[in-house]
Amino acid sequence: MVLALGNQGNYAEAETLYQQCWEFRKKTLGEEHIDTLHTINNMVEALIRQGEYAKAEVLSRQCWEVMKKTLGEDDPDTLRSLNNMALVMDNQGNLDEAERLHQQ
Repeated sequence: MVLALGNQGNYAEAETLYQQCWEFRKKTLGEEHIDTLHTINNMVEALIRQGEYAKAEVLSRQCWEVMKKTLGEDDPDTLRSLNNMALVMDNQGNLDEAERLHQQ
């Protein structure tokens, strides 16, 4: 359902559902579980599409740090999180930081 909302451009509604899912998964699976982290990454992407870059930056950094610690720096999910963070930096006009992140 959340993916359908995003595909329809209903990013605010998708964000709300991702937030609810994230809270549920944190309680039931834990903050470092891969499904919890996937939910954060998906929410970050919805925030980026809404132009909510400050919120997306905080969540993407948080997610990347946990993924780096639990999955390793070269894991595809960790790299997706790093890419999201670079997209946020790029959209905020912080091109040097975006380039640095893309080069990692």
